[in-house]
Amino acid sequence: MTSKELAKKITELALEKKGRQIVNIDIKGLTDYADYFVIITGDSGLQIKAIVDHIEDELAKQDIRPFGKEGYEYQRWVLLDYVDVVVHVFNPEAREFYGIERLYADAKMEFITDEEA
Repeated sequence: MTSKELAKKITELALEKKGRQIVNIDIKGLTDYADYFVIITGDSGLQIKAIVDHIEDELAKQDIRPFGKEGYEYQRWVLLDYVDVVVHVFNPEAREFYGIERLYADAKMEFITDEEA
């Protein structure tokens, strides 16, 4: 699976758990540590946990596991590192505070709506 396909799959999985404000950021050429960021907002700690668990569980069925996972115990900002694709699942306040989209304003961004699922 290519990094673009993986980012798309992660997006679909997040939508299944009602993740919102999803943005796929193509960072190829801007960084040397990943090809894509997938940024997702969850409205509560429980929803963030559900989104993260669903992504991990479904990708594990395809023998795709994250290299690393950070922030799961706090459920404000959970990071899943799939090497070429890094997933950020934020609560609304943390997403606004860290502003990853602003940091990568020069990157190509795809804004996902639930109609695209």
